[in-house]
Order: sequence, then structure tokens, then C-alpha cells
Amino acid sequence: MAEANAYAALTKAFSGLGVDENLFISTLGKWNRHQRQSYRASTPGFFKEDERQFQRWNDQHILQLRQEFLRLKDAVLLYTMHPWERDARVFKEALLLKVPRHDVLIEAACTRSSEDLLGARKAYHSLFDHSIEEDIAFNIQTPERKLLVALVSSYRYEGPRVNDDLAKSEAKVFVNALKDGKKNLIEDEEIVRILSTRSKLHLKAIYSHYKEITGKFLDEDLDGDLTLKQVVQCLCVPQAYFSQILIASLKLDVDESAKDSVTRVIVTRADDDDMKLIKEEFKSKYGTTLTAKIEEVANGSYKDFLLTIIAKSD
Repeated sequence: MAEANAYAALTKAFSGLGVDENLFISTLGKWNRHQRQSYRASTPGFFKEDERQFQRWNDQHILQLRQEFLRLKDAVLLYTMHPWERDARVFKEALLLKVPRHDVLIEAACTRSSEDLLGARKAYHSLFDHSIEEDIAFNIQTPERKLLVALVSSYRYEGPRVNDDLAKSEAKVFVNALKDGKKNLIEDEEIVRILSTRSKLHLKAIYSHYKEITGKFLDEDLDGDLTLKQVVQCLCVPQAYFSQILIASLKLDVDESAKDSVTRVIVTRADDDDMKLIKEEFKSKYGTTLTAKIEEVANGSYKDFLLTIIAKSD
């Protein structure tokens, strides 16, 4: 039974987000050749036996485990970067993918202050000898391109003044566009203008007026256009957006890009006031704390690092 428990514990140390370094060092490091062979035979999820009775790692698990060992390193690198460099590199990585990650571009473009977004654009120039605007325009050939370029180019007013009558009028722009069943809302000139130029307080007023007029939240009515929905959420209710990303990513069976979202969200939000709001929203919406969910899914030093970061906002 003790051996079976050790096998189960070691398998858990190799599963989830990150690896439990202490457990596999204290257990695996002490095993002799026969114990390691027995573990391979008892763990068909990680190992497989071919027609020659040769026990070998599953290739997919080799790649996955290498990624889990790198997870802490990547988190530390991101965390120690200047925030402008960090956002610039996040932008670049999102664009280098075979299918560019619009959501990652939207997160940074819509949730940073005007000064920090400008700083990230300057850092992008220094790092890559290109502008983020030209790289988005070159790498994204879909209708989302115009809105994404406008969002990263934005320098929004951040003062307290909001013209409530204008906000109500612009809420009706969204009401009418959605009521008319317009296709390709993302190419609508007025919608692109409003989302890429108005202050966040003004946009939150639009969000509120839309609810008063229709009885529904704007992002709910944008379910058919994921990009616009993400833009509205990041501008108006970022804590709800990031909570959704985290709950979807903190699972054992998600793909690699979803797992990477845990690092990206927690590390890039670590110094923002909204980390506290994200934690409050997470608990309210999902009935558990973000800390408890990380404890459940993550392992080892990676888990400890994430918990230390989010504890700063307590």
C-alpha cells in the first residue's frame, strides 16, 4: 500500500500546473532501478509499452512535463520585467502564434492606463524595431484588425468628467446596432470609434445606460461576437473578465494556452489595484477563493510563487 501511495503521490507531483519539486526529489531520488521500472509499469497514463515490451515515456507527456518545469521560470521572468517590457513581449508572443491571440492583445490594450499603454508601445519599438500597430496590421488579416489597431493606439482621457447625455446617446448606438441585427458589428465605424476613444468612465456609463434601456448587460448581448464582448468586458468589467479566464484555466485537463493564461493574468495583474477586485469577483461568482483554487490545481514552487503574488493584495 505504501508503494501504491508513493506512485499516486508522484503522479500528482507530475500533474496539474507546475511540478512538486520537493515530493519528486524526496521520493523519486531514493528509488532504485527496479522501483522506477515498477512505477513505469503502474503508470500507463505517462508511459506506454510497445510490441517489444519496451517501456517508454509518452511523447506528449514529455513535452507537457518539460513545459511544467519551465512554468516557474517563465513566471519569474515576467514578474521581474519592467511592466512596459512585459506588456510589449506579451503583445509580440500573441502575434507570433499561427493564429494570433486577439484576447491577449485586447487585455493589455484595454486594461492599462494611457501612460502604461504608451510605455508598452515605446518598449515594443525598442525591443523589435517595429510598432505594435504595424505588426497587428500585418499579422491580422481578419475584420478585427481595424479595431485592434485602434485600441492599441488609444490614449484615453482619464479624468473624472463624463457627459451623461452623450453616454446615453452612444448606448443607443449599441442598442440600435444589435436590434437591427447588423452583421460584422466589429467593422461598424461608430462602434469602433466609441470603444477605441472614449474614457473608461464614459464607457462604464454607456454600459450602465445599455442595461437601463434593454434590461441586459451589453456583453451578454454580444455573445455572438467574441472579440467585441472581450473588449467591452476588459474596458467596463475587467474583474469579471479575468475571473472567467482564471476559472477556465485552473483545471487539470485544459490545453497549454489555457494553462499559460494563469501565469499571464496573475503576474500581469500583480501590481494593479484590480487584483483585489478580481479575487472578490472570483469568490462571489464561483463560491471559492482564488487561493483555494490555486492550492487545488497547482504544484510546488510555481504554486507557492502564485500564492505569494496574490497575497500582496490582501
